[in-house]
Parts: sequence; C-alpha cells; structure tokens
Amino acid sequence: MNTLIFIEPSLVLLDAIDTTIIRNNRFRSDHGWDIDLDDGSSNYWIYNNLCLNGGIKLREGFYRTVENNIMVNNSFHPHVWFENSHDIFRHNIVATWYKPIRVEDWGKQIDYNLLPDSTALARSQELGLDMHSKYGDPQYIAPEEGDFRVARSSPALKVGFKNFPMDQFGVVSSRLKGLAETPDIPKLFGMEKDSEGHLFEFLGASVKKLQGLGERSATGMDGERGILMVKVPEGSLAENQSLMEGDVILTLNMIKTNNIRQLMEAYQGENWKGKLSLKVFRNQKEMEVELKLL
Repeated sequence: MNTLIFIEPSLVLLDAIDTTIIRNNRFRSDHGWDIDLDDGSSNYWIYNNLCLNGGIKLREGFYRTVENNIMVNNSFHPHVWFENSHDIFRHNIVATWYKPIRVEDWGKQIDYNLLPDSTALARSQELGLDMHSKYGDPQYIAPEEGDFRVARSSPALKVGFKNFPMDQFGVVSSRLKGLAETPDIPKLFGMEKDSEGHLFEFLGASVKKLQGLGERSATGMDGERGILMVKVPEGSLAENQSLMEGDVILTLNMIKTNNIRQLMEAYQGENWKGKLSLKVFRNQKEMEVELKLL
C-alpha cells in the first residue's frame, strides 16, 4: 500500500471523495472503542465529541483530523499507520498516554494536546510528538453530572481546546429524545481517587484498590497491593470469565495492577488482542485466570 500511495497519492481518496464529519456526539462503548475507524477509513474530520469510555481508534487510512475531543478514562489508539498518512491529532484531552500498535510514522501532527501527567508528556516528546502539549488536571466543571466542560483555569485551554455544549448531543426532536437512553457517566479514575477508596467499574464488576488491614485480612494479602473485586454481579462479563468477589487482581498480561490507573491502562493497551491473562490472588494463593473478550 505504501508503495502504491507514493506512486499515486490520489488513490486514497477514490472512495472517500467528500470528508466524513463526526461531531457533537456523546459516545460510550464498553466493549470496544467509542469511535473506531478501521480498514483504511480515510478523509475524516472528528471534533467536539465526548468519549465516555472507549477512546478513539484510527487504524490505517489517510487524511484524518481528530481535534477538540475529550477521551474520559481512555486515550488515542493509533493502529498500523501508513507512511505519510497526513493524520492530525490536536487540541484533545486524554486520560492516559496513547495506545499505539505498529506505528512508526506518526502522520502530519500530534501536538497541542492535554495529557494526564509529566510521564505521559515526556514519553510523547521522546518520540518527537506533543512538543507544545501540556499535562495536568483538565478541571472538568461537573463530571459526575456529565458536564465535561473545563474551567477557565484549565491547562486544556492553553493548548487550544475549546469548550463545547454538553446538553446538545444526539437526536433533536422531542419525540426521539423521549425514546433515547442516557449513558451512565463513569467515575474518573486517577491516583488521587485510588487513595480515597472509590469503587470503579471493570468488566461489569465493582472494583477498588485494596486498602487497609481489614481488606488485607479478608483476602489474606501480604500488603496493600492489587485490585479487589468488591462485587461481581451475576451475568456480568467478570462473572462469565470466572472472576469472583474477593479476588485480588495482581497483574494483567504480566503488567502490575496496584491501582486503578495501572489496571485500566493495562486493559486499554491489551484488550484488542481478545485474550487477557490475569494473575489473581484467591484462597491464599496466586492463580491464573484467562479472559476471552471476543
């Protein structure tokens, strides 16, 4: 494909003459990406979207501009990019560093984004990306109510992000609004919330960072590490995959999961494989649990 495009660049737009626009949406996918461009999808402009769970994925393809989007509890997933894709990713807010798979050429521009912390920004800049980006708390106005506009003091505004309405998503007619469902608004994960003992959702179960002598005693753990399965509802994906209440997740695909951020970052980066391996502490011993997601 790269060879053909170098010879005749116009080939990539033969079946994508007009730009496809994805804008002003609120998406939540619990078993994939909120926006998923696959199989060479080209010539897209994606902006002003609130992605509540799955982030944004671009696989292969050309001429895609992704700007001014919010990725709650997730990030940008560039997969298998061609050389000279002309892709642009700018003025976005992400909750973790990007999840690239087989990306050597990073398109036209990856810059002016808000990343979660200094480690994520440094990781980008080592690749020559995000040289004008910043990191920090986006300072959402009322995330628990679904209002992810940022405050006037937010560092996101300093990299060109612009607030967009949070009450104008979806269908516009009164009749259809009455039929439309509203997605659950997720809790924001992060190191500060881990220390407060908050519950988070994982595979349909309620989980938290293991903390305190009581939880250590109940599980038999030797220290405050791992993710405790607090409640595993019948019929949930976690229950279907043989996870149980009281289990402590120690690693996911050999990646340590000592807090919620580590668990979710590991899951986001590995779940595309369709099969995950968890190391779980149960009944006073460590054991392997295989998850099949596809």
